[in-house]
Amino acid sequence: MNLASRLAAAQGRPAEHTPPPVAPPERTPPVVPRPARDRGRPAPPTDALTRLKDRVAKALFERMGSRMNDPSLSEEQLRGIVLGELDVVVDEEKVPLSPDEQARLTAELADDVLGFGPLQKLLDDPTVTEIMCNGPDMVYVEQGGKLVRSAARFTSDEHLRRVIDRIVSRVGRRIDESSPMVDARLADGSRVNAIIPPLAFSGSTLTIRKFAKDPFGVDDLIGFGTLSPEMAELLHACVEARLNIIVSGGTGTGKTTLLNVLSSFIPEGERIVTIEDAVELQLQQEHVVRLESRPPNIEGRGAITIRDLVRNSLRMRPDRIVVGECRGGESLDMLQAMNTGHDGSLSTVHANSPRDAIARLETLVLMAGMDLPLRAIREQIASAVDVVVQLTRLRDGTRRVTHVTEVQGMEGETVTLQDAFLFDYSAGVDPSGRFLGTPVPTGVRPRFTDRFEDLGIRVSPSVFGMPQPAQVRRWA
Repeated sequence: MNLASRLAAAQGRPAEHTPPPVAPPERTPPVVPRPARDRGRPAPPTDALTRLKDRVAKALFERMGSRMNDPSLSEEQLRGIVLGELDVVVDEEKVPLSPDEQARLTAELADDVLGFGPLQKLLDDPTVTEIMCNGPDMVYVEQGGKLVRSAARFTSDEHLRRVIDRIVSRVGRRIDESSPMVDARLADGSRVNAIIPPLAFSGSTLTIRKFAKDPFGVDDLIGFGTLSPEMAELLHACVEARLNIIVSGGTGTGKTTLLNVLSSFIPEGERIVTIEDAVELQLQQEHVVRLESRPPNIEGRGAITIRDLVRNSLRMRPDRIVVGECRGGESLDMLQAMNTGHDGSLSTVHANSPRDAIARLETLVLMAGMDLPLRAIREQIASAVDVVVQLTRLRDGTRRVTHVTEVQGMEGETVTLQDAFLFDYSAGVDPSGRFLGTPVPTGVRPRFTDRFEDLGIRVSPSVFGMPQPAQVRRWA
């Protein structure tokens, strides 16, 4: 008898019928929607072969130990050791595998140990131009000028760190807590930037800007719509006439690619010195000296800057100096070199228009620490720079040369510019959103064409908008 029945009997009233207690129904855990940032993210792999691969990879790395980064081992020797250890580890797992599964396991583990893991397929894909890893399980790629999410992922942040370590160790760089940022390159010249915790809060972050294994030529850029044939002919004549050219543009607009193309116009027999943070230029000439800056060591010493290399290059008897990018005080040394007999020099700068490029050069010269008056800096720029080529990445993902601008000189306190080519935005876009416009001549003949005549360099009148029956393609 329960408490209610006993109370009812004590008070002389009938007991109420109380149903037996019913066990509460089992509660099913609520379905929690995935966070918005995780929607569309590939689900973690759960197949048995992937789990086996993770176990085998861990055991393989433990067996290999320090041999993974042994500089005395060639790629072939390391590959032979890895494949031998891999057979031992797979046998120890005692898991029956079909020939196809074993081939897949071996290929993926070889990519992890000898290549770049999940990124290897993306690096081998010619349609992928940039790879961005925002942590181990979020990989984006650029294809056709658009960013898309990739199904590639790393098993852990440690897995991603191993790939980063492999990349930077091959070019003599390091990345750790004392030096958590690094710029490096792959064997084909592709640019690599890595940043790790504690600076990267969301996990180790890796960015790879791929370069084509077969460098793009001027005909490729004409086919892409980056250049017009008339513009290519004019730029070829400018390089041949030893004019100083600055390629200007934002991040990812193709400045280095265009610099490669312009350098291909340099005649054979000239001594070229290239200076870069990480060697990326792929010059086709034979007489080329390639210099690369060096970061400080773990003690903060031993750094060799771009400015140091520019100064040193002046003692190397260069006919042409090509600086991958001016981003600091080396701009002053570069302008002085251009003004002291090193004509035909090439460089790039980050800016959104030719006028902004001139202003940016002024700022970079001030970063050299010299207390120079602004007018003196502008006179240096106006005297040194002959042509500014502006690259723009349009909203349809294409990269176009939107200005070819002559630096004419000074008027009062202002550097005067004159456009020879401008991109025609008025042509509109097609149904797919691609711009239909092309760079068109303004009809103004630049003053530097007088130098062409003195050197016997012919340029078709049609280059400047004047009709001509037959056009000569000087880059062929």
